[in-house]
Amino acid sequence: MTTPTASSSTPEPQLMTGAEILVKCLEREGVDTIFAYPGGASMPIHQALTRSTQIRTLLPRHEQGGAFAAEGYARVTGRAGVVMATSGPGGTNLITGIADAYLDSVPLIAITGQVASPLIGKGAFQETDMFGMTLPVVKHNYLVLDIADIPRVVKEAFYIAQTGRPGPVLIDMPKNIQEAKAVPVFPETVNLPGYNPHPTAEDAQLRQLLELLKSAKQPMIYCGGGIISGEASAELLEFVERTGIPVATTLMGVGGFPEDHPLALKWLGMHGTVYANNAVNESDLLLAIGVRFDDRVTSKVERFCERATIVHIDIDASELNKNKPVQLPIQSDLKDALTRLNAMLEADGARRVPCEFNAFPAWYAKIAAWKKQYPLAFRDTDEVIQQQYVISLLCEMTHGEAIITTGVGQHQMWTGQFYQFRKPRTFLTSAGLGTMGFGYPAAIGAKVARPDMQVVDIDGDGSFLMNVQELAMAHIEGIAAKAIILNNQYLGMVVQWEDLKYGSNRAHTFLGDPKDLDRIYPNYVDICRGFGVKCERVLEKKDLKAAIGRMLDSKEAYVLDVMVPYTEHVLPMIPGGMSYKDVIIDQSNSKLTAQQGAQLPTAL
Repeated sequence: MTTPTASSSTPEPQLMTGAEILVKCLEREGVDTIFAYPGGASMPIHQALTRSTQIRTLLPRHEQGGAFAAEGYARVTGRAGVVMATSGPGGTNLITGIADAYLDSVPLIAITGQVASPLIGKGAFQETDMFGMTLPVVKHNYLVLDIADIPRVVKEAFYIAQTGRPGPVLIDMPKNIQEAKAVPVFPETVNLPGYNPHPTAEDAQLRQLLELLKSAKQPMIYCGGGIISGEASAELLEFVERTGIPVATTLMGVGGFPEDHPLALKWLGMHGTVYANNAVNESDLLLAIGVRFDDRVTSKVERFCERATIVHIDIDASELNKNKPVQLPIQSDLKDALTRLNAMLEADGARRVPCEFNAFPAWYAKIAAWKKQYPLAFRDTDEVIQQQYVISLLCEMTHGEAIITTGVGQHQMWTGQFYQFRKPRTFLTSAGLGTMGFGYPAAIGAKVARPDMQVVDIDGDGSFLMNVQELAMAHIEGIAAKAIILNNQYLGMVVQWEDLKYGSNRAHTFLGDPKDLDRIYPNYVDICRGFGVKCERVLEKKDLKAAIGRMLDSKEAYVLDVMVPYTEHVLPMIPGGMSYKDVIIDQSNSKLTAQQGAQLPTAL
């Protein structure tokens, strides 16, 4: 009987190209999908991808569409989405998507081919400095100049993108590194001295928070996307049901707390509910959890929540006291902080009560009065199809169980207002960068990640057109991502500001054909037919429900082009630079005085 030698039982190390090493590294990180558009500087990687049995490579029709699709995948799963492009214009076309992921804290791995390393800095064909150009909008980036570094770089990149405050990481790889050969050494661990992605609060800080709560009469929780990215939704719900504190989310935090909960006030900010804005601004204790006090929430930040003691808990120390000075800043992983707070409450005898709350009766009564006086509402009519009605009907027909993506504009705000979200990772929208064209490719990525879920992009005609080419990716790859276009033939949000500030003077906001005002332009039915995607145009309200039903029942990509009025405004609205007391509620009064208008920034 012979004993096997080490050489006979251990596979011999294989000589691999840099491209093959990269693909093997992606496989080792569990990647199953990559959105990638090939070009001269990335061809070796594409060749290696054709030999992968684990990774599905999807071809977007524009690199920006690929980046947004990867974001959709990431936002639904919580894992890093992966996108790849070639050098030069391929890489620069990714930058908007990278910036979008950066501002919304989305884990993204962006891989770009680069000209051969001896040509870097020489102005070679399709050369751009992707490392330098992306520095302001990435969590980290790499220019790989040694094939031996690929395994370490990829492992670090995924670790950085997916831990702490998530974000995008760029890997720029010259073509000669892709074609070189080496025997890879794959690290099992990451060694990044100084990087602490899991900070934890001190017990004394958490005790101080609970002491502040004991004396509060009108406490509020204001929570954001950090609750979702930190996988802390369940812990937040338990904390709320132990304390009885009402909750308002940001737009990025939608779904982080169930909107059908008795203590939910939906979201606050420029187009948030009046009762959420009132409650936060008139609270005496504000627990800000996983938020950044951005201007769309605070408006004039000096006047935001002036009378409250503010506790700010965030994983990112750079956000503490950045925009709004607070009395108790706490750097911590949110899931850890809330878990420990719940344990402290349990030890103090604070029971969890799912439905009936009596901790702050006078405060609940005041909020209930605001809800009654200022509900989210719209003028329902059979004369036209109101945008809000479309979204409410979709919510009813999907039982609030779909994954919803949006473009950017009025439809985005109405979606947040009139679709009821109960679960995290079901509302995907470009909140920080406000990127038109995000909606449909994000829906494709979301559907790839969750083929078991209904995924619908609620979009505007302007926003949808910016990445309309991704209908091809959906059709060719058999991805049943749906879209409802709320088509008003205008850039609706800009029109609203024209009405508000510029006397309704239309400055290049009409998207139709001025030579033929009776024609709907462009014709999305014809456009979709060219891509092989079914599309219906809905002109009358009586036809809408059946059309939505056909869209939802379809096993393929499907588009509804719903004609809506351009005169409708998103309300309520707090104009930028003003306070919650300056809210506009009635469209007949949605004009600013000359003095008020002068206070507003020109930008939206």
